Amino acid sequence: MADVALKRGTSQLTAAQQGAAVREQLRTMEDGDVVASFLGGEERAFQELVSRYQTRLLNFIYRTIGDREKAEDLVQEVFIRVYRHIGRFDRSKKFSTWIYTIASNLAKNELRNRSRNPLVLFQAIKKTSQEDDRPLQFEDSASRPDDLYRKRHLRELVEESVAKLPAHHREVFVLRELEGKSYEEIAEITATNLGTVKSRLNRARTSFADLIEPKLR
Repeated sequence: MADVALKRGTSQLTAAQQGAAVREQLRTMEDGDVVASFLGGEERAFQELVSRYQTRLLNFIYRTIGDREKAEDLVQEVFIRVYRHIGRFDRSKKFSTWIYTIASNLAKNELRNRSRNPLVLFQAIKKTSQEDDRPLQFEDSASRPDDLYRKRHLRELVEESVAKLPAHHREVFVLRELEGKSYEEIAEITATNLGTVKSRLNRARTSFADLIEPKLR
């Protein structure tokens, strides 16, 4: 249905105008409708999905494996798999959870193939665990120079501390504290039960606090 709606009212436009109108309409759609449009034959819908998730997935994978060049390769692999298997996507569920699951699995495979622990560059953190909270941002363009210096220094300390977390703790930590995923989404993405997610996250937070506290004195 979504692809039909996209084409409605564009028959009198030039090809360029039609393309612009379709892209603009795609930008206003929910993920599920964009997927439906792509499955209905609108190729530009896939590019809209890439635009929405490319940077987010790159940041997620990079902070998980610590290698930006490899992360870029893995993001490309994510979209190749999405393109090939999007017909299997259950549209009763969230597309974001599905695509993050693919990215998470690729990142885990990369880590399993390594003989050393990866670095994780962390740009945000919060200290509370309420479901509706979001990470605090370290940098704000409106901040004074001395405030920015302190925030950047804190970010460096955070990066060093998070890099020392075990991989299975780091993954849930990144998904929750940086990506802002719910516990339920994290459980689905990591293929673990809700209790395990909460347990790992609590341990990650405790370990993180133990690691960073001496550096803040």
